[in-house]
Amino acid sequence: MALLPRNDALETHPPAGNQQLSTNGSNWLFAVTALFGFSLLGFFALKFRARAGERFFHYLFIIATFAGLIAYYAMASDLAWTPVRQANQLGRSGAIRQIFWAKYVFWVIAFPIIIIALGVLSGVAWTTIVYNVALSWVWIISYLVAAYTPSNYKWGFFAFGFLAHLFLLYSTVRHGLRSANRVGVRRDYLSLIGWVNFLWLLYPLAWGLTDGGNYLGVTPSFIWFGILDLFLVLGVGFAIVFLSRRWDYGRLNIAFTQYGRVPAHAGTFPEKEPHTAPATAPTPAPGPATATPAGNAAV
Repeated sequence: MALLPRNDALETHPPAGNQQLSTNGSNWLFAVTALFGFSLLGFFALKFRARAGERFFHYLFIIATFAGLIAYYAMASDLAWTPVRQANQLGRSGAIRQIFWAKYVFWVIAFPIIIIALGVLSGVAWTTIVYNVALSWVWIISYLVAAYTPSNYKWGFFAFGFLAHLFLLYSTVRHGLRSANRVGVRRDYLSLIGWVNFLWLLYPLAWGLTDGGNYLGVTPSFIWFGILDLFLVLGVGFAIVFLSRRWDYGRLNIAFTQYGRVPAHAGTFPEKEPHTAPATAPTPAPGPATATPAGNAAV
């Protein structure tokens, strides 16, 4: 008897089109699902080892790995896709390809989480973080629209998304490094943002050969994107969680208490301060009585 049950996802949910997910591809996606699941439990367990008020990054990557677990489970089960006719390219007739929208939904959640984590670490303004998150959404949604465009007009949407990607790269390097230098985490931030932007530059290439150009099949595309997502979300997530043990949360102004964020200039936790009764204002002493002239006495 086999130790593991046979994968019957493609029999339960039959694929469609000329370019479709294979059984080996489904097996690979279930393996990625398992890695996201174990990592989710790992981030959750590491949360209990963090000091009070220093679990911000743990919470972020718990959400990111949870989203990855759900998205990859759906794709491994051959769900969350739409058949889309591909544009004629290089004289080839258009094929029908399974476009899995679940991975785009995952990127809409995971990419902003990485941006928020690195933005908070570097100490850039919240307006810059919001700007960077919005750029990532423009990038991903443009690729999603392009993937569903059945003509060569898809490359216009790809260009819009790539432009947003370049704006994001400039912002995270230029503004992020300058701010990280100010709060004393330049070396760690440079290593993290260098790795993130290197991986992000591989996504347009992977998309152009898969959902965009249809040169690689569905299963090879998932091998490529699966490796990228694992290196990006899990690699960066665990690196940040372990590196955060040596960061000064007070200087970074990211220490949280039950009263909210601790101001960077204070460096104290309000709930750990001894409780003292509020001082009452002293009662003024009565002044000397004023004598009433006899002639002004009331009648």
